[in-house]
Amino acid sequence: MTKSANSMWGGRFAAGPDAIMEAINASIGFDQRMAAQDIAGSRAHAAMLAATGIISDTDAAAIEEGLLTVLSEIETGKFPFSTALEDIHMNVEARLRDLIGEPAGRLHTARSRNDQVAVDFRLWVREQCDAVDDALARLLQALLAQAEAGADWVMPGFTHLQVAQPVTWGHHMLAYVEMIGRDRARFADARKRMNLSPLGAAALAGTSFPIDREMTAKALGFDGPMANSLDAVADRDFALEFLSSASICAMHLSRLAEELVIWSSAQFRFVKMSDKWSTGSSIMPQKRNPDAAELIRAKIGRIFGANVALMTVMKGLPLTYSKDMQEDKEQVFDAADNFMLALAAMTGMVSDMTANVESLEAAAATGFSTATDLADWLVRELGMPFREAHHVTGSLVAAAEAKNCDLPDLTLSDMQAVHQDIRQDVFDVLGVKNSVASRTSFGGTAPANVRAQVAAWKDRLG
Repeated sequence: MTKSANSMWGGRFAAGPDAIMEAINASIGFDQRMAAQDIAGSRAHAAMLAATGIISDTDAAAIEEGLLTVLSEIETGKFPFSTALEDIHMNVEARLRDLIGEPAGRLHTARSRNDQVAVDFRLWVREQCDAVDDALARLLQALLAQAEAGADWVMPGFTHLQVAQPVTWGHHMLAYVEMIGRDRARFADARKRMNLSPLGAAALAGTSFPIDREMTAKALGFDGPMANSLDAVADRDFALEFLSSASICAMHLSRLAEELVIWSSAQFRFVKMSDKWSTGSSIMPQKRNPDAAELIRAKIGRIFGANVALMTVMKGLPLTYSKDMQEDKEQVFDAADNFMLALAAMTGMVSDMTANVESLEAAAATGFSTATDLADWLVRELGMPFREAHHVTGSLVAAAEAKNCDLPDLTLSDMQAVHQDIRQDVFDVLGVKNSVASRTSFGGTAPANVRAQVAAWKDRLG
């Protein structure tokens, strides 16, 4: 019976339920990433306890010195992490006790692991928001460099992945600039909202000690303390906002990655990816595979998954803290790691990629891409209602298809056979370069617009 019971657990769990409980309960394997934040929170708490007379200055000084020693041990890889001590908080406190003795036991006065982990995690996510902001700024700069270089390069604009109207390379790059700009604003907004301190909420109800929450909040760079102790320990909105913002941005990265995969194919030849971001085939020597773009496209699923997973963890929890919330960190850590990697890889690819200007322009001239320009000319020059102009243009496209040519290749006679009032100057709007130059409405693809937008974004980035 004993052998059968133990075999149920298998492998590392052969010792039975105690081993399983330790494994499922412990979080030190991942929350040790918050060591610096945990020690920062403890230092601020100890200083406040001394300032309010809750502990002596002597004990506070010993705690401060001991915590700095612990931090040094962790940073140099000399710290003995223990699964039996469950988490980063207990590991640090136990080591502090080894170093300074009795004063270590006074550190946890007027706080709980509930508000301790809440402040640690909030500090970690806040720092990650700052790292993301820097990474997004670098990606924006790379996209702007491409936009500025290609302000005049004509390429096809697509709907349904079918050639629609000519646009410029610069305009296409600026579309992603707008997306990433919104992403950056989302992270900044989330950071501002999360910048309140839960420290001092204790287990859930606050504390009877005369603590100074404003002091600890200021010491940790927060704008102030959270106003409700229940919410302070129960809230993980800050992590969800981080994941939500990361998911939206990751979706934008995936769309660009998909375009790079398509554009670098032999069928398109719009861009050439540098060797840094491409690999060859093990058996096909001609291949240049856009592996970095494909991996970005795949990794995005992990970020989406983390967002859904944490929302699922939180959706059924009554106030305040439940052990379920231990499952918050691994999701965020994994998503943040993969998100930062995807941002760095995309920035590298955008910086290094080379547009094939000739292929872009040749593709822009296919698929009757200037049909809308022709319809607009009929409205503007001949005074046609747009619906009639649309019908006439459709007839001209059919005539071009019958002759196996594009609209600019029709003769004036061909066009006048469809509508007798068409004049020679219609050909002025049928070239793809004339088409993009005419799109001067605000937000349009005209090269002058592109240059103006690039300049405006450069000013914004500083």
